[in-house]
Amino acid sequence: MVTLDVRPQLLDALSALRDRVAAARFPLPLAGAPRARANRDELLAQLDDYLVPRLREPEAPLLAVVGGSTGAGKSTLVNSLVGRRVSEAGVLRPTTRTPVLVCHPEDHHWFSGMRVLPDLTRVWVPHNQPDDDLLPPGENPARVLRIETAETLPPGLALLDAPDIDSLVADNRTLAAELMCAADIWVMVTTAARYADAVPWHLLRTAKEYDVTLITVLDRVPHQVVSEVSRQYAALLTKAGLGDVPRFTVPELPESAWGGGLLPATAVAPLRTWLAQQTQDPAARQHAMARTAYGILNSLKSRMPELASAAAAQYAAALRLTSAVDLAYDSEHARVRQRLQSGAVLAGDALKRWRAFPLDCTAGELLDALVESLSALLLCAVTAADERVDEAWRREPAARAPEFSDRDASLENAEHRIGMAVRRWRREVEEYAEDEVRGLDRSVAPDPEVVAALVATALLGGRRARSAGEGLAERIGAHGALRLRDRGGRLLTEYVNRVMHNERERRLAPLDALDVHPEPQAELIAALSVLQKER
Repeated sequence: MVTLDVRPQLLDALSALRDRVAAARFPLPLAGAPRARANRDELLAQLDDYLVPRLREPEAPLLAVVGGSTGAGKSTLVNSLVGRRVSEAGVLRPTTRTPVLVCHPEDHHWFSGMRVLPDLTRVWVPHNQPDDDLLPPGENPARVLRIETAETLPPGLALLDAPDIDSLVADNRTLAAELMCAADIWVMVTTAARYADAVPWHLLRTAKEYDVTLITVLDRVPHQVVSEVSRQYAALLTKAGLGDVPRFTVPELPESAWGGGLLPATAVAPLRTWLAQQTQDPAARQHAMARTAYGILNSLKSRMPELASAAAAQYAAALRLTSAVDLAYDSEHARVRQRLQSGAVLAGDALKRWRAFPLDCTAGELLDALVESLSALLLCAVTAADERVDEAWRREPAARAPEFSDRDASLENAEHRIGMAVRRWRREVEEYAEDEVRGLDRSVAPDPEVVAALVATALLGGRRARSAGEGLAERIGAHGALRLRDRGGRLLTEYVNRVMHNERERRLAPLDALDVHPEPQAELIAALSVLQKER
């Protein structure tokens, strides 16, 4: 007989693996990202809601989750197994659904806490009282688990009536999948009219993939076609590699209709007997638990590398996006340095002001024109860099993330940010000029603003501003002029570098916020390796 391995070392390795899975993120809209996110969520649900609690407390009752598509008769089946109505059936079920868990009164404590399905709020509803009367204010019915007790169920067995796996409401479909992940036994219910539909077969293939303990119920089968439908369904199961799955057939009865009552005890007797045997026979119980638990553990061999591969693809895409930004901004930054060296700032209105200085233009007006010209040069560089980034990112599916959609608004503010930076540079140059003038003889000391205008022109005007350097030396001396130009030049380089760096970071900020790193790939594989060694 196979027994569960519940060594602390295995549980520790499993908990560490669980944390690595929870930390994995797939935010970039790559082709495999939706599947990776769904696989991660499903794996987390299986670890949190089933595998870890089952290994920690193997003596807990078996949980059989009854799932299936709309109109399969799941609620009527659960009610009939219990012997009284504990789960409401009806045409409103596809839109309003609170899952119901039924257990023996002695087992109530196993499910009243957060041992399994910790994300669901528990409510205990007295018999015949509507669910909505006891729901917490504002609570979503789909995130509530209603607990019922019934002495007609054998101790050690709990039934959970899940929402429709093909519900019109997305939250119900998500919850149905989450509840199935918490099951020791998957009870898949379908009907004579829908047993070949794609949705229930997806659930069956998933159960086979994870090698869980599975049974199927073919419900609402007309008497006249019981043999033929059962034969065809068995053939489909065998073709899918599920020929050994226990099958139960429930005939179509008046009680099967929407809102009907309980089925006769004889209609569900074989299924009730099978479930009771799994609870009361220690070997059968151990086999049911071990098969599901080890099936999920074994599935990690393929699922973890798949998650790791998806994480690696995310990081590779993030690197491509980052490289496109770096390349564009590096290129434009180099171009700005070349244009500054060639004196490109001293053009247009700034050149006109310089030629009119000092007779028809004040030092303040010249500085204003130089500040405006330098700001325009930097803004053009940033705009060009962003356009190059846009062109490169258009070829990248990862760049379609919604976080990147508000780039235009951020770029509009670039003019303000750059203007502020250049004006701060001007103020510091003026302070440097005041420092130099302060050390001169007051009788011959020039106007500090004139000195600042000359040093700014010399730094930004290239060869066309050679006379600015000469005028500066005449006013404060050769050593002072050289010292001031060196300080101002270093400051100019610092501010230009800061502007380009900040705008690069602004463009990368939405990507950085997604927190895509290389570590998850290695961490997922390492966690799997540790778990495999412990097994």
